[in-house]
Amino acid sequence: MSFEDMPVWVWIGFYLLVLLMLFIDLKSFARKGQHEVSVREALTMTAVWIALSLLFCLAIYVFDADPGQQGLFHGRHRAMEFLAGYLIEKSLSVDNLFVFLMLFSYFGIERKYQHEVLFWGILGALILRSVFIFAGVAVVSRFDWVLALFGVMLLYTGVKMFCHDETDKPHPERNLFVRIFKRFFPASPEMHGDKFFIRQDGRRLATPLFIAIIVIETTDIAFAVDSIPAIFSVSRDPFVLLTSNIFAILGLRALYFALAAVYRLFSLLKYAIGLILFFVGVKMLLGMWERANQILGFAGVDFRLPDLEISIGWSLLIIFSLLTGSMLLSVLLSRRHRSS
Repeated sequence: MSFEDMPVWVWIGFYLLVLLMLFIDLKSFARKGQHEVSVREALTMTAVWIALSLLFCLAIYVFDADPGQQGLFHGRHRAMEFLAGYLIEKSLSVDNLFVFLMLFSYFGIERKYQHEVLFWGILGALILRSVFIFAGVAVVSRFDWVLALFGVMLLYTGVKMFCHDETDKPHPERNLFVRIFKRFFPASPEMHGDKFFIRQDGRRLATPLFIAIIVIETTDIAFAVDSIPAIFSVSRDPFVLLTSNIFAILGLRALYFALAAVYRLFSLLKYAIGLILFFVGVKMLLGMWERANQILGFAGVDFRLPDLEISIGWSLLIIFSLLTGSMLLSVLLSRRHRSS
């Protein structure tokens, strides 16, 4: 079957599956506020989420076989699109988790309460990404020149990653949504266990735990500005775009707690992400060669750009190589630093 015209019941079924997986994920970390997630639990759940994503990718390969499009070859192409989108979103999301680490430190949120905040943050991210992807597909299908803007934006973001100062700390107090919320709803400066709201002196107050959710949800909007344009470089299929994005996000809560054990693998991640964003930006601009030739023709310029579009196979290889290469180099540098 083809995913071009996916029936409504498939979308509904997929979202029901996502909600079920979120519920299982929440229960796997025990009752809120009563359990501190161990590194072993986090690594196990991270492996489970990755395995589920790869199984879904395999299902696309096997079941998306359209006889009119060379059978399993069609499924293989879509599976590669899914995997490339998954790797892009996962790598960007891992980098964003370090921001969450600093946010939790800023608010003084204990480790045993962090998984509850992350659950609601990820649930909000799934809703926001769904809206952004459907809106992006609608805009791109009508105004394909928007892809050129996406490409330029990704080039800029990729370069900016190399200039990012890791010592910069977040300033949640400057968050526009937090300031607006505090104008209409009083907040307590102190933590009160696992409570989002408390009643004090006859007033209902929001705790730092709830303020952290607001910051994480609104911060994800900024993160989406990078990730959504990036995955459009590997596919235009809304089902592939959405499922790869959602599967990458679903396992973030477990991955967050696993960072304590594998942080040395990500010391060079920002440079790999910068190169990936720059690469997908170039790929997106190269894919606009037909539109560029039309513009040159209208302008009376006697020159035609060649078709230099990068295949999904090469894209997947380059993205995977950059990620694994950054991890290997990070480990080598970490060992050299310890031995010196």
